[in-house]
Amino acid sequence: MDLSPGQDAHSPAAPIQKRRGLRSVPLRLLIPNFVTLLALCAGLTGIRMALEGRLELAVYLVVLAAALDGVDGRLARLLKGTSRFGAELDSLTDFVNFGVAPALILYFWGLNGLGNIGWIGSLVFAIAGALRLARFNVALDDPMKPSWAGAFFTGVPAPAGAISSLLPIYLGFLGFPRTPLGEPVVLAYVIGIALLMVSPFPTWSGKQLGSRINRAYVAPALIAGALFVTLLIGYPWLVLTALTLGYLGTLPFAFMHHRRLVAQDKAAAAKAAG
Repeated sequence: MDLSPGQDAHSPAAPIQKRRGLRSVPLRLLIPNFVTLLALCAGLTGIRMALEGRLELAVYLVVLAAALDGVDGRLARLLKGTSRFGAELDSLTDFVNFGVAPALILYFWGLNGLGNIGWIGSLVFAIAGALRLARFNVALDDPMKPSWAGAFFTGVPAPAGAISSLLPIYLGFLGFPRTPLGEPVVLAYVIGIALLMVSPFPTWSGKQLGSRINRAYVAPALIAGALFVTLLIGYPWLVLTALTLGYLGTLPFAFMHHRRLVAQDKAAAAKAAG
């Protein structure tokens, strides 16, 4: 920078020129990140509730974090506020909300009855959440995906894994008896969900779901959404159980659908080569 005679770098004009180089951040970039931070607060508070033995509220907060996680990404795309910073913040938040929080809730709910083995099960789930998110972040940079690949995740996504892992707690709140023989079954189930999260099996992503709705179906969709929220508030454990079982039931169909698309691509490539 050229300075006029008698002017040095500490004169009032120099800071003004430095300030001109600062970049302002549009508000649309901050709103999705604010929603992500709300989700983080929900997950961390859920951990606190688990430590205090208030497990129902802890589960509610994890479900709330999952709902907010579904909102922030769509909001960022709607406002054209996607950013690398937001993606990293979302990934770190997901590890706390859907890796650490469910692992601790499950441990304080019943896995602690197995002693160190139960704690190992919680660690396996949390580690699987971290590995799942790390793999997802790396896959974002893969330019060789086919056009239909966006409809699938590799493995069960972290939010779905967290909600599914809490199924034994839903059943407990519904009145199913807890027996000593049930604790190893719960441990095996939690580890099974953890393995599904880091597995190579394709699962439906649902990102395209609801991106556009025919005008004729707007009113029914709003009514269905209101009905779902009402049922979730009135019968949370029954609804969450049905959602979990329904989601797990879709996994074989997603695998077959993915395999069929891969076969179609291979057939098209062989036809073009021949």
